[in-house]
Amino acid sequence: MNPRPDSPARSARRVAFDVVHAVSTDDAYANLLLPGRLREARLSAADAGFATELTYGTLRGRGFYDAVIERATGRAVDRIDSPVLDVLRLGAHQLLTLGTPPHAAVDESVRLVRQVGSARAAGFVNAALRRVSERDLDSWRAELSRGISDPDALLAIRHAHPEWVVRALRAALAAEGREDELDALLAADNAPPRVTLVALPGLADAPDDDRDERTAFSPLGIRAAAGDPAADAGVAAGTRRVQDEGSQLAALALSRVRPARAGERWLDLCAGPGGKAALLAAEARTAGATLTANEAVPARAELVRRALAPVDPSLTVRVGDGRGIARDAAESFDRVLVDAPCTGLGALRRRPEARWRKTVDDVAPLATLQTELLTAALDATAPGGVVAYVTCSPHLAETRDVVDAVLGARDDAVAIDTRAVLASVTRTPLDLGDRGTAVQLWPHRHASDAMFIQLFERRR
Repeated sequence: MNPRPDSPARSARRVAFDVVHAVSTDDAYANLLLPGRLREARLSAADAGFATELTYGTLRGRGFYDAVIERATGRAVDRIDSPVLDVLRLGAHQLLTLGTPPHAAVDESVRLVRQVGSARAAGFVNAALRRVSERDLDSWRAELSRGISDPDALLAIRHAHPEWVVRALRAALAAEGREDELDALLAADNAPPRVTLVALPGLADAPDDDRDERTAFSPLGIRAAAGDPAADAGVAAGTRRVQDEGSQLAALALSRVRPARAGERWLDLCAGPGGKAALLAAEARTAGATLTANEAVPARAELVRRALAPVDPSLTVRVGDGRGIARDAAESFDRVLVDAPCTGLGALRRRPEARWRKTVDDVAPLATLQTELLTAALDATAPGGVVAYVTCSPHLAETRDVVDAVLGARDDAVAIDTRAVLASVTRTPLDLGDRGTAVQLWPHRHASDAMFIQLFERRR
């Protein structure tokens, strides 16, 4: 029996389409848009789970599914109307990965394309997805791999990553002497992560072994219960926040590098959307220090204000280019976080669309911006103060190369052994490769985003 027009399964598919299409056409962020759409749809836990997997799985495999669709239709994807293409992507994910029966996946996709205003494409969608269903996932991988011998190109097909990303990740692992972990890393990028929370010091009860499922490394980390984390009372109150364990460690490396003195001035130079800023503000508050947050984009600065409000609504949120902070600030700072804009290759588990959104041409301009921001942060730091350079990317051009460039250009900054600092912070030891004084976290090794962290001291 076909489901009713308003059935939950059909509603789940529509939620997934709306989010996937917003990502395709408006550069929306799925992790920001999907939770609200799920709440609006009032789906059951099971149907919300289906919508979530359908959304993230389709975005994760988009490049692979596009290649399948081109083979099945004989038409380049840029010649397919955007709503129709997104329906085909959702249908391909159901057929090849979710194991949805072909008749259900095809029929519901045809119904969906009519629902979103492309009724004339119903026959095209029907025929295309029937062609897709003629092979299973492994057979399609074999078909798309035919005649290809380059190992990175083959891994790109197998794990649905752009080739340039595969090569960048291989180089980053090779720099640690762990190139043989590339397959495991790519697989981890495609595994939905557990949601983790941070208990803000002084505002939330400290994590408790008897009450909470604690994270492996962060002393403030908690693994969230299944379901919508917004239902957590602490999250609703702003005293606990959804935050990846790697982000927690990046903030704690700065706040706990040494005991803070009352009256210290801290700065989050690139604060949006505010997660690390909230943790730093809570840490500063317990020590009698004060945090200033800076964000270049006004809309993101408003998110920072909301994030800081539970800690202290009077904290200063400056809107402006962080590269001018040394010129504009009345005084220098004792601790500065530079959570620099980057390719986001370290967060592909949580933001699966990011792998298709960035290109190799984005790396050089970002690396230039990162170098300028780190330079500005050091200029704004008082002698004896500390700077934390952080990126959610393991790309060498955004990590080691930036650090080397800045240290090579000035004699008033020295790298701090960040590995030793975090060894004194984490609950259990981090398994780190050869990164000198820096820390590189990995999804497959630490179950966190691939956060890069390097501390510096401004010489007296």
